[in-house]
Amino acid sequence: MVLIAATVCTKSGKALVSRQFVEMTKARIEGLLAAFPKLMTGGRQHTFVETESVRYVYQPLDKLYMLLITTKASNILEDLETLRLFSRVVPEYCTQLTEVEVLNQAFNLLFAFDEIVALGYRESVNLAQVRSFVEMDSHEEKIYQAVRQTQEREAANRMRERAKELQRERLEAAKRGQPPRSQMSFGSGFGSNTMSSSTSTEPIAEKLPSTPARDTKGALQ
Repeated sequence: MVLIAATVCTKSGKALVSRQFVEMTKARIEGLLAAFPKLMTGGRQHTFVETESVRYVYQPLDKLYMLLITTKASNILEDLETLRLFSRVVPEYCTQLTEVEVLNQAFNLLFAFDEIVALGYRESVNLAQVRSFVEMDSHEEKIYQAVRQTQEREAANRMRERAKELQRERLEAAKRGQPPRSQMSFGSGFGSNTMSSSTSTEPIAEKLPSTPARDTKGALQ
C-alpha cells in the first residue's frame, strides 16, 4: 500500500491531528481533506470511498473519524488492516475520544503514526511495539528537555553571579574613592598607547640627517 496521509478529524472534516507520509503540496492535502466530508457514508463501522485519484479509508471513533488517504492502487485489505491498527492507537493515548483530548495527545499520536508508516509504506509492527517505541521517544524527549532546562538554569546562575561580582567591585571602589576596575583598565590602556606613540616618533627625528650650510650654498651657486 502507499499511504498518503493519516488524520484524526471531526465528522465535519476538521483535521485535529494529521501526518503526511509522501511528498505532496500542502494545498493538495488540504483539498483532499476538505473533500472527505462530502463523500462519507454512514451505517458501517469502517468503510472506504474512492475518487478518481485517491481512496479514503475511515472508521468512526465516537464523534471523530480515523481517516487514511491512500492511492487507488493500494491493496484494500491491507488498507483496512492498517486502519484497524491506527484506530486502536488513538484510544491507547486518548482517554476520551474528544477534540480536546486528541489535541492534548497530538505529539504522542504523531509519534505513533510515524512508527506505523514510513515513507508511505506500512511497517511490520503491532500495537505493543508501537507503544514501546513511543515510550522510548517520549523518554528521549524528556531527557532532552531536562538537559536543556539545566543548561538554561546554569547560564542564568552564571549571569547572576557575574552581576553580583561587578556590584561588589563598584561598592569597594566607591569606598576607596577609585573608579571601578573596568574604568581603571580602560584609562591605563589609553595612557600607555599615548606614551608608546610619542616614544616611537623620537628615533625617527634623530635619524634625519642634518644638511650643512655650505652644501646648501654650493648647490644654490
